[in-house]
Amino acid sequence: MSRFRNKIVCGDCIEVLGKVRKPFADLIFADPPFNIGYKYDKYYDKVKKKNYIAWTKAWMSVCKAVLKPHGSFYIAIGDDYAANLKIIADELGLFMRNWIIWHYTFGQQTKTKFARAHTHIFYFVKDEDNFTFNDHAVRVPSDRQLTYNDRRANPRGKMPDDVWGEFSRVCGTFKERQGWHPCQMPESLLGRIIAVSSNAGDCVLDPFSGSGTTAAAALRLGRNYAGVEISQEYVDKTYKRLETLRKKSRQAAQTMFLSPAEISELKRLLSDMGMPLSEIAKSKDLTEIFAGQLAVRMNSDKHYSADEVISALGVLTD
Repeated sequence: MSRFRNKIVCGDCIEVLGKVRKPFADLIFADPPFNIGYKYDKYYDKVKKKNYIAWTKAWMSVCKAVLKPHGSFYIAIGDDYAANLKIIADELGLFMRNWIIWHYTFGQQTKTKFARAHTHIFYFVKDEDNFTFNDHAVRVPSDRQLTYNDRRANPRGKMPDDVWGEFSRVCGTFKERQGWHPCQMPESLLGRIIAVSSNAGDCVLDPFSGSGTTAAAALRLGRNYAGVEISQEYVDKTYKRLETLRKKSRQAAQTMFLSPAEISELKRLLSDMGMPLSEIAKSKDLTEIFAGQLAVRMNSDKHYSADEVISALGVLTD
């Protein structure tokens, strides 16, 4: 594990991970090339179908080998090969827990068919009876709480559906956009996956590190990250991204009354709720629900003042 702990290794993931003899990853998130013609720094994403399927089985096999017995394995994939990937997972003995649809705004526009506005995210585990799933870390307020003020509502909130519409694609004008990678996942989406399927101090592996979003989300949530990336340029720029994140986290910790973990959870909760801060802040009931949900997310008996929480969010989102 020391070779990979909080490092991005430059190389081909099949070759790099194929040499590992002992499982070290508690969670794997993979966002491989979709074989649809993107031009990356060191890879052109268009090969024959049979070659792509064989390659997919090869990298999934080495990933399974380095996944700990209790580990979870998430894979993002497009329409063209989603069915093939599920068949490969069955052949490898992985157990599917969810077939998630990530539905997003700013979809890819087309002229001869309906515009594509979703990506498949498969959620597999290695052992169907032994895995990490922190439901408290991803619960959100329900409509019973937010809209109907129904006393029957579970005060701990509800589990998100398996259609995720809260996370937009990272477009060119977004502040989060790195600008040097053609396909960047939103950090908030990775935050949900990492929070629910790993614990503090666990190792989160991304075999196609790319823009470094998985590592950034893991760092925010107090996990160790590990990545493999074929482009040295992407590796170098990811390290710069992570160092910038560390500096901002240190600065926030010095000026806020909340811990870095609480600050990270606040921002993630706001994103998961899909509601503008202004709408939450103008309602006392909503602010109290928001503060209570933060305590659930932190798995803590600590009482968070609604006014203090909203004030903190206001500073963080300026």
